[in-house]
Amino acid sequence: MRSGVIAQKVGMTRVFTETGEHVPVTVLKVDNCQVVAQKTEDKHGYTALQLGAGSAKVKRMSRASRGHFAATKVEPKRKLAEFRVSADNMIDVGAEITADHFVAGQFVDATGISIGKGFAGAMKRWNFGGLRASHGVSISHRAHGSTGNSQDPGKVFKGKKMAGQMGSRQVTTQNLSVVSTDPDRGLILVRGAVPGSKGSWVFVRDAIKRELPDGVPFPGAFKAPAGAEKPVEEAVEAPVEAPQEAPAEDASDVSGDAPASEE
Repeated sequence: MRSGVIAQKVGMTRVFTETGEHVPVTVLKVDNCQVVAQKTEDKHGYTALQLGAGSAKVKRMSRASRGHFAATKVEPKRKLAEFRVSADNMIDVGAEITADHFVAGQFVDATGISIGKGFAGAMKRWNFGGLRASHGVSISHRAHGSTGNSQDPGKVFKGKKMAGQMGSRQVTTQNLSVVSTDPDRGLILVRGAVPGSKGSWVFVRDAIKRELPDGVPFPGAFKAPAGAEKPVEEAVEAPVEAPQEAPAEDASDVSGDAPASEE
């Protein structure tokens, strides 16, 4: 199980395939998504990675949050989230996950807060059919009908589909295909709609109902944290070439005397 990423929804656009077919895509931006902390089985009882994205002002953070980021030596983040990972897919603290963490053709699950619609009726919220718009139905065309039961149990059960707040809740859209990625600009193009408004935070993970394709990096695509030791490459000694002898020069050229003219 690999880690996910925290992305920001930019908006929707479309791209064209080689055959001229246009594909509607959602643009997700992965900007400065770093590993803030690690959760291990020995210390916390589970293995996970705490990621942070965005930038936050230090003066607007609590003292506990300041100490948390100071201990990990990571700049303060605006959004924090945990992703469950397997023990062999842990990433070092301070590493920055890039957009090529996902590959084209891969399926992902996107989680976000849906756009709030306010107080909505049963027909809009739950797609009810409503009552008949004919004689005898007096100003009840969009009513949801009866909600209670008989005298036993004589109550309305919790979870009954009725009018109420619509949207503004956590929604996960599964099996969205990745069209392409742009690691230089930190963009991920996902086919289809992703929950949330423009500028909202989206959690992108590997699809749990699909297998990973070939070419997916493990434990992920990321930049090593600043100050981390890089692997030392073995230096290959170049073969030493034997010095070449300079060509012998004529005696006349060495002495510099001009040849004697014949009388």
